[in-house]
Amino acid sequence: MQLEATHVYVLSIAVAVFAFAVAAYFYTWVKSRPSSNQDVETISQYIRQGANAFLRREYLVLARFVAVVAVLNFVLLPKPVWQGNVADNIIMAVTYVVGACVSALAGKIGIMIATIANKKSAEAAVQDMKTSFLTGFRGGAVMGMAVVGASLLGVTLVFMLTKDSTAVLGFSFGASSLALFAKAGGGIFTKTADISADLVGKVELGIPEDDPRNPAVIADNVGDNVGDVAGMGADLFDSHVASLSAALAMAIALDKGVGRNCIMVLCFGALGLLSSVIGVLLARMGKKGDPTSALNLSTYITTGIYAVLTTAFTFLFGFEIRIWGAVLIGLLVGVVIGIVSDYFTNDNRKPVRNVAKASESGPAFTILSGTSYGFLSVLPPLVGIALSALISYNLGAAIDAANSVQYGMFGISMAAIGMLSIVGMIISNDAYGPIVDNARGLVEMGNLGEEALDVTDALDSAGNTVKAVTKGFAISAAGLTIIALLGAFMSEVNAAAAELGKAGIAGFDILNPVVFFGMITGAAIPAVFSAMLMLGVDRNAERMVAENPPSVQGNPGPARRRQERQARV
Repeated sequence: MQLEATHVYVLSIAVAVFAFAVAAYFYTWVKSRPSSNQDVETISQYIRQGANAFLRREYLVLARFVAVVAVLNFVLLPKPVWQGNVADNIIMAVTYVVGACVSALAGKIGIMIATIANKKSAEAAVQDMKTSFLTGFRGGAVMGMAVVGASLLGVTLVFMLTKDSTAVLGFSFGASSLALFAKAGGGIFTKTADISADLVGKVELGIPEDDPRNPAVIADNVGDNVGDVAGMGADLFDSHVASLSAALAMAIALDKGVGRNCIMVLCFGALGLLSSVIGVLLARMGKKGDPTSALNLSTYITTGIYAVLTTAFTFLFGFEIRIWGAVLIGLLVGVVIGIVSDYFTNDNRKPVRNVAKASESGPAFTILSGTSYGFLSVLPPLVGIALSALISYNLGAAIDAANSVQYGMFGISMAAIGMLSIVGMIISNDAYGPIVDNARGLVEMGNLGEEALDVTDALDSAGNTVKAVTKGFAISAAGLTIIALLGAFMSEVNAAAAELGKAGIAGFDILNPVVFFGMITGAAIPAVFSAMLMLGVDRNAERMVAENPPSVQGNPGPARRRQERQARV
């Protein structure tokens, strides 16, 4: 059975529109949840105003940057305007601006829903955990569906209208430009506010977290939105667009135009979004009432749906089975990275419990043990990235001996698409984290009761774990995408060199999968070695403290000092 390019364009656009429809439904559902507490409404309004003020200021600065770079793109890309076709330069500049604008819109949509879902989730916590969880998750799913729908629709429309990989890369460049600053700027703001609020409140004054007497709490909650919602949304939007753009650029080079490989790229991208839409619609908290398990189960269900759909399409439409294998390798490695991240950050697992136990001896042991386990956690994902690149390269290279390097790099780019295939679910889970974090603060500041506080504490704990999992996905996918983009760069340069009758790039060893495997794996070894050394210091120091506790020397100890500070407050 033959699948034409027109069919895939229709499929991609239809799936994107379906994702927007689901996002609109979730937005309406969350907004319709009851909320009547005036204190919660007032504080939520402060958070919304702060987040919008930050975005407005940030986007004004970025607008100037985008304008300058757009002019440079017009003058220099894809060829200097005095040498090439002016229309190509205009397309490059326009797609760059559109990519930046859509990325900015993704952040704005996230802020809009997050600052509504936080108060709705807070008040739902008074009722029960399941309703509060679903409110927070569906609020995050609005962001997930809108962002990935926009990225798939943007790439599809640009490619359909231009049939030019350079224009698609221009769209990706625009998304990258804004994501870099949005993630860095929002991240700095959120960590600055978080540290300041904790230092002044919990450490210096001994008052509880999210206490209304600490004005920095509002800034902390604003930071959660601008850093972990708008910033991460723009970041994952960029990663998804970049993976599709790199794969399309190499597919065009292999097909000598729009052909079988291009169709496969867009088809698998559309199936990923469709899987995520089905996954978020099925998401529910189980009978045990464990939010972490509910979020992880939703991810695994989405992964399974994507594996089934891609298998069916591969055999039904005769796609290259080895490229499908590369996609599944990326998908599998993404799941493994998620499991590893969960193991190192879940409060029911050994590493977190070991850090908690070490913390009983003082903050120094918290830093030692926590940093050590953080260093240890980098090895499995890095080995996974390196293995996925090595295996997917060899799968692609086996397709055509004459074009083994090009097909090998295409295999890596498809592995990146596989890893990012469920990015809609990943963003939904990631945006859930800051929403329930805000909800926890609103429950505390709105005096909604201890039971509601216990509910939001459990939801916030799950959110922290899942945020670590999603960051693992984002960073790992970025690693594969970078290699794919380097491959796309090499294809573009070699094509331009051929037009000029000159030799192309050869011997670019970082694109050698064996070199890349050794480089990535080797980068993890110093971190692991340092972790082992620090854990040795941590264990021995804990034993010494246990034999000679601070109270014996006339020092009241950290626990006693905290009690005295709280008594003064």
